Amino acid sequence: MTKWACVLAFASIVVVGCGQNGAETTTTEESATTETSAPVKPPAPQFREVTLPEGTSLPLRLRSAVASDTSRVEDAVRAELRDAVVVNGKTVLPAGTEVAGVVTAAERSGRVKGRARVAYRFDTLTHAGERYDITTALLSHQAEATKGEDATKIAVGAGAGAAIGGAAGTGAVLATRGEEVRLGPGASVTTRLTAPLTIRVKT
Repeated sequence: MTKWACVLAFASIVVVGCGQNGAETTTTEESATTETSAPVKPPAPQFREVTLPEGTSLPLRLRSAVASDTSRVEDAVRAELRDAVVVNGKTVLPAGTEVAGVVTAAERSGRVKGRARVAYRFDTLTHAGERYDITTALLSHQAEATKGEDATKIAVGAGAGAAIGGAAGTGAVLATRGEEVRLGPGASVTTRLTAPLTIRVKT
């Protein structure tokens, strides 16, 4: 009996030892699998700075209306690039880049003299979520002169032969304003940088 008891005891120790080794091996393999499957962070985006020189042309499409008879000084004006700005064959500012500014002057057409005029300037640009201060040339639009048309109207009125008729013709012209200047959304305009502009561009 003592001999068989020793044999059984030895066998139990071997079985337990093998079970423990197997458990340790499994745990080690699971840890290796967990470390291998951990997500790898993508590299941070790299940027370079590109400077647009003074005089760079900015072809724009208005997104808000401006007019000599409805705009007021300091009214906001928005636009977007209708064409990309390219330097050395690479796009620095894509089409659709937003710019913003304000109305600097708005003058209605006068009844006696003075042509209608509206002027505005862009001072900020937004690219890739960043806002840049910019300096651009003033954009000004003036109505065409109508003096030749007014003189014709007065002559026709005076030609009726009566002094009253002539006076009435002159009065009609003086009571009528000239043409106004109106540019709606979608109008194409072009300005230019009057100071260098440095932009951060992804490499």
